[in-house]
Amino acid sequence: MSAIPRRGRVLTIAGSDPSGGAGLQADLKTIEAQGGYGMAAITAVTVQNTLAVHAVHPLPPEWVAAQIAACLDDIGADAIKIGMLGNRAVIAAVAGVLAGRGGVLVLDPVMAATSGGGLLDDDALEDLTRLLFPLATLVTPNLPEAARLLGHEVGEGERAMIQAAATLGARYGVPHVLLKGGHGTGAELIDVLWSREAGVQVWRGLRIGQRPLHGTGCTLASAIATRLAWGATVHEAVASARSYLRLAIAQAPRLGGGAGPLQHRVEV
Repeated sequence: MSAIPRRGRVLTIAGSDPSGGAGLQADLKTIEAQGGYGMAAITAVTVQNTLAVHAVHPLPPEWVAAQIAACLDDIGADAIKIGMLGNRAVIAAVAGVLAGRGGVLVLDPVMAATSGGGLLDDDALEDLTRLLFPLATLVTPNLPEAARLLGHEVGEGERAMIQAAATLGARYGVPHVLLKGGHGTGAELIDVLWSREAGVQVWRGLRIGQRPLHGTGCTLASAIATRLAWGATVHEAVASARSYLRLAIAQAPRLGGGAGPLQHRVEV
């Protein structure tokens, strides 16, 4: 009798948020809420809370690579989610251990925290796009991240966002790009999914709540990765993850004096 395939295994490669709202803590909460089995390779230890990122201490690149290899060589992963990497050495180490392995990879190009702290060295962006973007199934930039990747501001309108997502996909060789409009200023939020083969999908909706929150990008990318780990298509995974994120935002607890956490224990 053949063994039943194991599914839903997700490895997050990200920095740590001791306050629990973002980073690998948010990733693991999300993976668990989505029914997956979560593993984590820590790229950096941060000192942060809802108010600010006070300090960032990157781990040695060889430690990051060893954590990833230890998980993949033993338990394995049906999907990998990458968040904060921080510097060129860590990016190179992650690319080195992932190259040639294939599989589903969701890359959230984390560059700055919601509270304003920088999380990616200025000289690391070229390495991120050159070494890791070609390995990605999906990249999930927000508007400021897309502007930095493209070298110019991106408008909040549907047409401008579709063009930006298509340009990112073509320029960096990524088959799927989810351009998130959460950092926009309008009452309506627009998210655009560009796919090389399947075209464009646009989601529109009113913004939920007025309180500042952090960890939304981590949560969305982790939810997408978990749905992909269970066998969903990219479109299905993004649609489901967006619904989950909107509930997590709507039910967010009032914790901390700044950009608070989400409520990860919700069901779509």
